[in-house]
Amino acid sequence: MHFISGMSHEDMEQDNATLLTEFVLTGLTYQPEWKIPLFLVFLVIYLITMVWNLGLITLIWNDPQLHIPMYLFLGSLAFVDAWISSTVTPKMLVNFLAKNRMISLSECMIQFFSFAFGGTTECFLLATMAYDRYVAICKPLLYPVIMNNSLCVRLVAFSFLGGFLHVLIHEVLIFRLTFCNSNIIHHFYCDIIPLFMISCTDPSINFLMVFILSGSIQVFTIVTVLNSYTFALFTVLKKKSVRGIRKAFSTCGAHLLSVSLYYGPLLFMYVRPVSPQADDQDMIDSVFYTIVIPLLNPIIYSLRNKQVIDSFTKMVKRNV
Repeated sequence: MHFISGMSHEDMEQDNATLLTEFVLTGLTYQPEWKIPLFLVFLVIYLITMVWNLGLITLIWNDPQLHIPMYLFLGSLAFVDAWISSTVTPKMLVNFLAKNRMISLSECMIQFFSFAFGGTTECFLLATMAYDRYVAICKPLLYPVIMNNSLCVRLVAFSFLGGFLHVLIHEVLIFRLTFCNSNIIHHFYCDIIPLFMISCTDPSINFLMVFILSGSIQVFTIVTVLNSYTFALFTVLKKKSVRGIRKAFSTCGAHLLSVSLYYGPLLFMYVRPVSPQADDQDMIDSVFYTIVIPLLNPIIYSLRNKQVIDSFTKMVKRNV
């Protein structure tokens, strides 16, 4: 064995840092008696989530009457929800039963990229859907002109491209970090903040970019959603139609509930100051927007929608 003399302390640290290429995901619980019940609960949630979201995509694809902007956006949202759920849940389910919870650095980076891409894309899609409802309610005569096929395709493409570029910046910046002290990730999937917490390199620049970029995207999309639904509600209230007011409050209220459940945890996770004591709270918040929201969105956005229910009923009758 040959030793290289004159190696500085920093060089030795850098060399040691390259040795940590595998990490351990702690998961949701340390208590063995909870692992099987949680596995079963999240397995059922995952299966229902996939059936509902993929079923909704199939329904929209096969019914020409649903080939309109509102359902193009809804189908895109269902795809993203299925994507996020499939990125996070299967690995979590395996870790409930596995003794070895190791994940390689490359797998960790792929999981983070996939999850963050889906999460950012969903933010843009929620804003797009809110704008679509604003135009439909506030400018009904101009709706076919404003929300034409070209604009709708561009909005969906922008949502996916925005998600890709946003996470690409963070992914590149992660590669400036080194890991030499601990390989324990206090989470049930590879998220960016827990990685920062175990980095040997100062992650201040990474934290700053998360605050600036994630914060800007969330503020922009939240403001778009709130403004769109506020103008839509005022427009409906001016008409003084009891039925219209009920329908508007039912629809907009349900959509705002979904948005609140989604953005609330994100704001706590990525915009507030980070502390090592926040690990458990971060995991609870993460369960909401990675597992619960993909389950609830098909209910909130489609199962309350008469046109979707009618389309589903027709499809069932044709196949019976």
